[in-house]
Amino acid sequence: MPTNGLHQVLKIQFGLVNDTDRYLTAESFGFKVNASAPSLKRKQMWVLEPDPGEGTAVLFRSSHLGRYLSAEEDGRVACEAERPGRDCRFLVLPQPDGRWVLQSEPHGRFFGGTEDQLSCFSTAITPAELWTVHLAIHPQAHLLSVSRRRYAHLCPREDEMAADSDTPWGVDALVTLIFQNRQYCLKSCDSRYLRSDGRLVWEPEARACYTLEFKAGKLAFKDCDGRYLAPVGPAGTLRAGRNTRPGKDELFDLEESHPQVVLVAANHRYVSVRQGVNVSANQDEELDHETFLMQIDQETKKCTFYSSTGGYWTLVTHGGIQATATQVSENTMFEMEWRGRRVALKASNGRYVCMKKNGQLAAISDFVGEDEEFTLKLINRPILVLRGLDGFVCHRRGSNQLDTNRSVYDVFHLSFSDGAYQIRGRGGGFWHTGSHGSVCSDGERAEDFLFEFRERGRLAIRARSGKYLRGGASGLLRADADAPAGVALWEY
Repeated sequence: MPTNGLHQVLKIQFGLVNDTDRYLTAESFGFKVNASAPSLKRKQMWVLEPDPGEGTAVLFRSSHLGRYLSAEEDGRVACEAERPGRDCRFLVLPQPDGRWVLQSEPHGRFFGGTEDQLSCFSTAITPAELWTVHLAIHPQAHLLSVSRRRYAHLCPREDEMAADSDTPWGVDALVTLIFQNRQYCLKSCDSRYLRSDGRLVWEPEARACYTLEFKAGKLAFKDCDGRYLAPVGPAGTLRAGRNTRPGKDELFDLEESHPQVVLVAANHRYVSVRQGVNVSANQDEELDHETFLMQIDQETKKCTFYSSTGGYWTLVTHGGIQATATQVSENTMFEMEWRGRRVALKASNGRYVCMKKNGQLAAISDFVGEDEEFTLKLINRPILVLRGLDGFVCHRRGSNQLDTNRSVYDVFHLSFSDGAYQIRGRGGGFWHTGSHGSVCSDGERAEDFLFEFRERGRLAIRARSGKYLRGGASGLLRADADAPAGVALWEY
């Protein structure tokens, strides 16, 4: 499979939370650090880098400043160093409860404190020196075994998760990281949790919770017995092995999970490449040949469609559409026009893609009619996590409303019907719009929302009023935005 951005390892950014539930923050003014922030925003994001020299020391770089955390011999800490020096080297000491202790490598003292009273001068580990790792990336991704170069996916027949897939194709390859009680769970696409013995369970019990560890930019998952998840046996079943130290077999990459979609034409049949290179609307069921990976170019906002046979849709002679391109080019880019519950696609020749009488797709139309409209369905987000500019979407405590500025997130369940989506939250209640644009999560009946995929990794959600859902200063989710931009775009 050509790369072309299809397989992109996520840069692991994270926050560090102290014992009083405040995040380590790098301030621009004076390059000072404190632990005062109650939530994970830009100033609270850090990247772990290996020390250029030999040894086990690591560096903490502020994503916000691009500078390195340092600790002097007298315990003073700052985030001022543009290049890592001796004082920037730390040892990470994982604790049994999953938290980290940061020890200055050259000085041997421990880093901790509260508010603006942070130092690296303690000779003993107390609760003030304990830090919880909170990933700042979007938690829905693909999990790649470093040693086997295979993707983890749900195996419904065997009732397990296995790292044996060459490509992360279909809904089964979606993994959602759930952060709770200072640890992480791995949630499969059917909302079950992976236990360390390889079983899938419905509740996040103790043996389904893992401590995150980083090694050379990779992730390892340590269970409550101190053993690490790894693909085991010929089938690559994911479960904790015997190792109490992470080697190559225990390391994983997280890769971006691009939207995978199916399209239905006006003849009510699925667009497919099952019968050859021509893209045609001629199938009655949605399987791999009817599933396409959709990527949106960040500059042009045009999209590509990549097939399971290993080719991009491309415009060919006389307006035909074939799934034969191995590289992204102008002819593989399509402009999407959102038309309520339907979408129209305009090819690089300036014409709309239509379904011909024999079912084949061709970009030969100057106007949009029934044959130029398609139903587009997102298939690899049966469970949904949304993040806006200010944070994640989460139920507001003691209310039926939804916050949009949280560090933690809720997982919502998604269903689809005739070009629209229904969103179900905690307790089974449906999202619905109330008075004055409010969005509530306790509906007894499903309300339709329209998804518009506007940017790479971001969508707009349109309510029945025609307004878009947005975050804002109030921190509440509202359906009152006129345009699908800014606070009305959601990472999914």
